[in-house]
Amino acid sequence: MSKQKIQISEVVYNAANQCFEALVSVDTGNKMIKYPCSIDAPITMSFEQATKGLTTQALRRHKSRDGMHSQMRHHVATVRAGRQRFDPRSWLAQLGFGSLDSAA
Repeated sequence: MSKQKIQISEVVYNAANQCFEALVSVDTGNKMIKYPCSIDAPITMSFEQATKGLTTQALRRHKSRDGMHSQMRHHVATVRAGRQRFDPRSWLAQLGFGSLDSAA
């Protein structure tokens, strides 16, 4: 199993709940899975400790496939099979709307 790449969104401290929060993305190579994470901690916790805790939580949830997450699969656009680019002016002309150069 290859190592996943981790990205952490802006880490914020939620004073009302006394926790650090972030959206942590795990890139598995063929899809990106995002986990909303939070860890209970005092505001005095260092940024490095908070990011380590958020990362650990995301990887644990990723491994167990438990809880809320979103995923985006990498999409490779397919080549259009020789079709010409769509031209809305010529299409409207074909429908009988005539010249579109003058305003009403």
